[in-house]
This record gives sequence, structure tokens and C-alpha cells, in this order.
Amino acid sequence: MFTLQIEHKIKDYELWKEAFDRDPVNRAASGVTAPRISRPVDDPNYVVVELDFEQRAQAEALLAKLQATVWNSPAAAPALQGAPATRIIESAP
Repeated sequence: MFTLQIEHKIKDYELWKEAFDRDPVNRAASGVTAPRISRPVDDPNYVVVELDFEQRAQAEALLAKLQATVWNSPAAAPALQGAPATRIIESAP
């Protein structure tokens, strides 16, 4: 299993969550098998998103799509502050 980890500052969690729930990249059709959202206990304006995939190429494709169509669009990502930090990780045996 591969996981796309995304971490970023946000202006407002509710505004961010509404945009996330609109799902402009169609996560299911992109191969996401399970999404998780976490927030640091000491920073309500920061989110950590983990999106699981069966194949690395699916994670790479969704990351490219997010970079090209979502994160550079204030309409698609109204609560985003700055550039997200990302990485793709693989589950260890």
C-alpha cells in the first residue's frame, strides 16, 4: 500500500473541510482506498491528510493533479495558506 501524505497550514478548518468534501479531484476515481484527516492538538489551523492507494502511480498521479488544479486555485482551495508539504510513503512489511 502507498500513502500520499499532505500537510499544510489552513486559515479555517470548516472552510477547508467544505472544500475537501467537494472533492474536486474525485478521490475515489483516482484510486484512493481510504482518506484520513488529522490535526495537531496544539494547532487547529494545520491539517495532515493521508490518502491510501494500491499503486504508487495512482498516488503520484493524484499528487500531480492536486498541484496542477487545486492548490493553485483560490476557488478550489480557499483555506490553504502556503504550499503543502507532501510525500509518498510505502507500508513496510
